[in-house]
Amino acid sequence: MDLKTKYMGMELRSPLVVSASPLSEKIDNIRKMEDSGAGALVLYSLFEEQIKLEQLELDYHTTIGTEAFAESLSYFPDHDEYKVGPDQYLEHIRKAKHAVDIPVIASLNGSTEGGWTEYARKMEEAGADALELNIYYIPTNPDLTGSEVENTYLKILHAVKDTVDIPVALKISPFFTNMANMAKKFDEGGANALVLFNRFYQPDIDLENLEVFPNLLLSSPASMRLPMRWIAILKGNLKADLAATGGIHSAEDAIKMMMVGANVTMMCSALLRNGIEYLKTVESEMVNWLKIKEYESVSQLIGSMSKKKAADPSAFERAQYMKAITKYNLGY
Repeated sequence: MDLKTKYMGMELRSPLVVSASPLSEKIDNIRKMEDSGAGALVLYSLFEEQIKLEQLELDYHTTIGTEAFAESLSYFPDHDEYKVGPDQYLEHIRKAKHAVDIPVIASLNGSTEGGWTEYARKMEEAGADALELNIYYIPTNPDLTGSEVENTYLKILHAVKDTVDIPVALKISPFFTNMANMAKKFDEGGANALVLFNRFYQPDIDLENLEVFPNLLLSSPASMRLPMRWIAILKGNLKADLAATGGIHSAEDAIKMMMVGANVTMMCSALLRNGIEYLKTVESEMVNWLKIKEYESVSQLIGSMSKKKAADPSAFERAQYMKAITKYNLGY
């Protein structure tokens, strides 16, 4: 069975890609990803805050004794809260590239305009085959307009594209007034791929200590419905490739994502739950399904049930809303 797929100009042995997670912090895990059949891997993210903290500390140490004391350092998390700094991240890229033959995609995570985007060039110099730009932006200013929010995304994308020659994937959220229009703007802005979608981790409340705290919940298969719908809608309307992430836990999930148009399917939560070698199970079950359905390659599968090719294109739009609601069986 031919499992090869193309993603941002790179030919991958498989559409199964490991998304950004703590699993990629260890080189041994990265080797295991390749051995288990991953087509590529996305490293854990380097955050804008890490880069700014390092820059502020450098400024402090070079201006100590003057009026330029960097009081703003107190507003950033302690260094101990980060497992690695920017320099260690770049070294990790080098080690990962030396350890495996599959593409290594660096991840840069931020939300504002600024010099932190220049680290994209350093990631390229360290050997990254591509860059996943994860814009994690939650606007809370009620005076900020939707257009201003959209322009922030585009400015960050342009800053990174002007800095590197390697392909750039943009990992985004679905929370735009017109997702289709924003996807078109990102495509025109030079994004080589769109990764749908970013998961915004929601805070929780500790009732015992009366504190707000971060609470990471792994995805469930139900999470895949939203990216699956939008990939189906966007397929064939953009030059950029499409990557599915969120809720992909089985071979069936991966197959569905490819049928609506995903070039690659990214897995994280399923591997955190079941181990990296679970990739072998997913690939084996995917191959069996393809053989039973008499497919010869993954490329035959990709986009075969997108909105443009679906027998009922309205299935991805509002027309199915009433049908789904009215057909729900209450069971009593």
